[in-house]
Amino acid sequence: MGRRAKMVEKVTSLMETHDKIRNIGICAHIDHGKTTLSDNLLAGAGMISKELAGDQLALDFDEEEAARGITIYAANVSMVHQSETGEHLINLIDTPGHVDFGGDVTRAMRAIDGAIVVCCAVEGVMPQTETVLRQALKEKVKPVLFINKVDRLINELKLTPEELQGRFMKIIAEVNILIEKMAPEEFKKEWLCDVMGGKVAFGSAYNNWAISVPYMQKSGISFKDIIDFCNDERQKELADKAPLHEVCLDMVIKHLPNPVQAQKYRIPNIWKGDIESEVGKSMMTCDPNGPLAGVITKIIVDKHAGAISACRLFSGRMKQGDELFLIGAQQKARAQQVSVFMGAERVQVPSISAGNICAITGLKEATAGETVSAFSNKMEQAFEGLSHVSEPVITVAIEAKNTKDLPKLIEVLRQIAREDNTVRVEINEETGEHLISGMGELHIEVITNTKIGRDTGIEVDVGEPIVVYRETINGTSPEIEGKSPNKHNKLYFIVEPLEDSVYEAYVKGDLKDEDFKRKISSEAEARFEAAGLPKDEAKKVMSIMGGNLITNLTRGIVQLDEARELIIEGFKEAVRNGPLAAEKVQGVKVKLMDATFHEDAIHRGPAQIIPAVRFGVRDAITQAKPVLLEPMQKVYINTPQDYMGDGMKEINNRRGQIVDMEQEGDMSIIKGSVPVAEMFGFAGAIRGATQGRCLWSVEFSGFEKVPGELQPKIVQQIRSRKGLKTE
Repeated sequence: MGRRAKMVEKVTSLMETHDKIRNIGICAHIDHGKTTLSDNLLAGAGMISKELAGDQLALDFDEEEAARGITIYAANVSMVHQSETGEHLINLIDTPGHVDFGGDVTRAMRAIDGAIVVCCAVEGVMPQTETVLRQALKEKVKPVLFINKVDRLINELKLTPEELQGRFMKIIAEVNILIEKMAPEEFKKEWLCDVMGGKVAFGSAYNNWAISVPYMQKSGISFKDIIDFCNDERQKELADKAPLHEVCLDMVIKHLPNPVQAQKYRIPNIWKGDIESEVGKSMMTCDPNGPLAGVITKIIVDKHAGAISACRLFSGRMKQGDELFLIGAQQKARAQQVSVFMGAERVQVPSISAGNICAITGLKEATAGETVSAFSNKMEQAFEGLSHVSEPVITVAIEAKNTKDLPKLIEVLRQIAREDNTVRVEINEETGEHLISGMGELHIEVITNTKIGRDTGIEVDVGEPIVVYRETINGTSPEIEGKSPNKHNKLYFIVEPLEDSVYEAYVKGDLKDEDFKRKISSEAEARFEAAGLPKDEAKKVMSIMGGNLITNLTRGIVQLDEARELIIEGFKEAVRNGPLAAEKVQGVKVKLMDATFHEDAIHRGPAQIIPAVRFGVRDAITQAKPVLLEPMQKVYINTPQDYMGDGMKEINNRRGQIVDMEQEGDMSIIKGSVPVAEMFGFAGAIRGATQGRCLWSVEFSGFEKVPGELQPKIVQQIRSRKGLKTE
């Protein structure tokens, strides 16, 4: 039997033994060595040649990834690791590090229970290290730490043993501060990266070696030996004595949870259904014989097989030919094939049981984040939506060069929106112009060049990038009347800024988009009150959307319950397009103060109530000192001191602010905040300014008010671009 066939046989047998399964991800800041580490783990499992590990980048199998030298798509692979406690099945996801592809990291976190956070020993904890940790901890994914590129500290920076130790302690302390700040309350202490306990490994993914305190005790290798091996250029020998895959995967098996342990605390976090129901109990115990329940975490398009859905199964068993139900799409589907991931390939298996990650072919309408159940035993409640750390901030207009390609382009755009829920797609079938919004320039470039141009052969014209703005208010409006077109229905609104604490709770995910079409539940009321909404308003909330809220402060209006859903719809339409520049509104509280309705229901239908609310709320926003908000990015520049002035100038010239500066040896670390609108072409400019000798990264940091003197000009530009009146 061939090596691969043996591996598949082992994988399928271990799938049924829950305590032998680990669903893990590898995540880090860009270029800290995730994919090189993944290579080593694959080589250790006998899936690729040991000689090629570190060079092959087996999980960067898309040619765009190979050309750019970065991970763009999260890649799945199942492999077997032999430890002291026997063989274990490792379902591994290698995730991207670039800020533009953070959506793939969020989706991967839903599928896994534990993560190896990789941190470069030279650069230390960077912005995306913090972001990926936040994403992991939000999904209750337990972290362990791998400090990579240790050989560079010894060979390039010539650190002494004391300095080495100091550097490691600093990185571990910073990671632990982040864990303590962001971990779920019950795990704040337990999940800290404890060196002595073996939750931290050190090594060089490129040179295939690693070490941890338990491994030192077992093998007798000391830090002094490691320094000697690196200085004597005997890292190959070190890799034989302390193989990276053994050290890291032993750490994973000992310290990261199996699916049965993890689902006990993860399920209540990601599923708000009744835990005492049949499916609730089955998911909590990871029962392969219970009702089928899983979540699609990724859609991969295969030229031959079509859309492949990567699915984490939390309960039940999935077999080829099973009739499934997609809760979000409210559609029936059939699993044409079920497979396990082997990197770029998939291997078909007869069935997959709870606690595993699998590939399903045939779910055409599935989207990332979709809940899957059996058609014969549908789940009542879907899994929580995937909430992302960043938001789409760059938009481009795209149109097909040949009109005959238009239907195909529309289908491709819909597919892209299903695959990646950090992409917003607006399709205008009348004009043939379509808008794609993404996380940044690179995200948009990969979608337009790779997913549309290369993969489908459609020739497209791509417009100049447009920045996505937001609108909010600075004041409180007087009471404003919204009249229905037939003048028979009148609603009265006051708008004011939403309490900061309530908006922050929304951003953190404690409050989510939700409609209360009847009376608000006591549990939801308590959540709003805890977030800082006054008690009388919390018990009357009708809807929250996009960080805006509407509450009903009327008394004794009989027809209001009938009109409730229409009022909610009118409110949503009003906050989707603000009055300044038709950009989304955020941070606004709408108070419905009074209403009079026509007695005859025929005169208070959707065509009357929705416009009355929409225009009333918009007019109120116009009279509450509306302001434009622009997206901001934190910018981190690590540069030799000689170029510090040039780095600062680059930030200042882009309407940026220097937030902090640090010195580390002969390097300067500049931290700034710059509007996204000013960041185009930054990569080339900063490389030129520092003669290519800087490291830099950016991170989305929310929206801030546009300076007053610039607002009229920007509002006019946006209105003109959208074809709106420019007054």
